[in-house]
Amino acid sequence: MSVIVRIGALLAAGCLFLAAGVAEAGEARVAVAEGVSLRVVRSGAPSDRAPVIFVPGWSTDADIWAEQMRRLGGDREVIAFDPRSQGASSLTLGGNTPEQRARDLAVLVDRLQLSRPPVLVGWSQGVQDVTAYVGQFGDSRIAGVVLVDAAVSSGAPAASQRPEDVATLLGRLDLYVAHQPEYLKGMMQAIITRPQEPGVIEALVATGLRTPPSIGVAQLIADLYGADRSGALAGLRKPALVVAAAGSPERERMAALAAALADGRLEVVADAGHAVFLDQPDKFAAILSDFLARIDPQFRPA
Repeated sequence: MSVIVRIGALLAAGCLFLAAGVAEAGEARVAVAEGVSLRVVRSGAPSDRAPVIFVPGWSTDADIWAEQMRRLGGDREVIAFDPRSQGASSLTLGGNTPEQRARDLAVLVDRLQLSRPPVLVGWSQGVQDVTAYVGQFGDSRIAGVVLVDAAVSSGAPAASQRPEDVATLLGRLDLYVAHQPEYLKGMMQAIITRPQEPGVIEALVATGLRTPPSIGVAQLIADLYGADRSGALAGLRKPALVVAAAGSPERERMAALAAALADGRLEVVADAGHAVFLDQPDKFAAILSDFLARIDPQFRPA
């Protein structure tokens, strides 16, 4: 059942529109490639503390991170964005892979002209994107990474290692293509375990529908069974935090990843689904603030 949970996570995740948090932030479009621009949400002020860049999951957008951005924005600069083919960013027929999204992220980091190297926080599909970034560009331009509730993909070999997951994925993809709204709603309800405000699920579905199913399918295949990223973090020497939901089917793999990193740490969040920062926003914010305190000695969580 792990792939079912993972697909639901990617589908549901970044679509949530938390109006109060986003309304206080500034929005812009940043060109990252020819014909490709990303919607970027930016708040907080540059300071001597490391900025934070939040990377959302599949078929999601920057708004999923609004509450966490609100919590951190009083102490440092915080940024979130819609990846290509997601949310309000450019739809592209090509480049819908973690490797290309990592290149988009590298351009974005350069063009934001940040005061300090940022901490990259990736959730679900965003874990693959952040991993691909480190694999291609190293860690010289970042202060640390946070990988939220997803294991790093080992590429095509994973299909033979866990064939039942592949069969489940293919069956679910057929449902996604044929009945996208209903599928999105069901998956979102599966990965968010705590009650949400009225209208939240509908907003999640609306945002998820911005990604055409043909692109969504291609993204998932590239995420889960594309490039082998299992060694991409081997050279990471900056602090790394792995956050896992207690009931995640990938918890053991995430624990092994944290143990293998040069400066890695694992935090397990109880009573939460895949969208741990929605189910347990206070706990997640505390964990993230504590991690940032390691990077930024001046920062003291409220």
